[in-house]
Amino acid sequence: MTPAVPALSGAFVVAGILGVIVGLRRRPERPAVARPTPTPSIRRLARVTPHTRALLAVGALAGAALALSTGWLVALVLAPAALAGLPILLSAPPATARIDRLEAMEEWTRSLAGVLTVGVGLEQALIATMRSTPTAIRPEVSRLVARLRARWGTEPALRAFADELDDATGDLVAANLILGARRRGAGLASILEALAESVAADVRARRQIEADRAKPRATARWVTIITVGVLAVLALTGNYIRPYGSPLGQVLLAVLLTAYVATLVWMRRMATGRPMPRFLASSTAAPTPAVSRR
Repeated sequence: MTPAVPALSGAFVVAGILGVIVGLRRRPERPAVARPTPTPSIRRLARVTPHTRALLAVGALAGAALALSTGWLVALVLAPAALAGLPILLSAPPATARIDRLEAMEEWTRSLAGVLTVGVGLEQALIATMRSTPTAIRPEVSRLVARLRARWGTEPALRAFADELDDATGDLVAANLILGARRRGAGLASILEALAESVAADVRARRQIEADRAKPRATARWVTIITVGVLAVLALTGNYIRPYGSPLGQVLLAVLLTAYVATLVWMRRMATGRPMPRFLASSTAAPTPAVSRR
């Protein structure tokens, strides 16, 4: 064995560790450059949770133990990556939570339309719906009601409400309420009722799409479980994984596992829908005093 092969393997391991550290390090933002609003999936990837930190720590200890006992330096990188990355790749994306929020918006909009039919003002109707608000959007509605009671203007309060919902459907509901607050005319209840029907149809379609997307995720999950189980059994024999014990074999093993993880990432991206872009501008202005309400 030439000395260059272990040195090259060690250089790859150090480069991988440095790449992970650089990737997780927070960078200062550049205020002069306009950046698009990050999607929820990117924000989740950028935020390392305590559970993920614990998995990385356990994986680092397990990788160090394997490297010391077997001489496989590649375990220093593979063990933490497997413990922290596979649960994320094989878990279901948060599409169900988004659908639940859409369903809550539909229920709340329908309830608001029912309150408006009795002839009360928009602000009073918004306050009255807080008791029957679904759990998924109760914090946002509670803050909207708190702003109205604090004498915020109706439009700034609704724009802040849309920012907190951070959803295209929430923008649509808030936009109709803003138009109703500006015009103060009849017909807002019927518009909200029609909007609730449209959101309900969207919820039904999304649930069907999510059921179809769950099939490839389940296939990938079972294939990974079976593959890991077979490799674990073969590893106990000692003969199957012996060629990977050499420095060149460790590099080849890292390349093969990286390709497999890239396939899982590709499948997850295919089975994950992108949220629709918002159309209401973010509310950055200071709250204005409330005008007289009818």
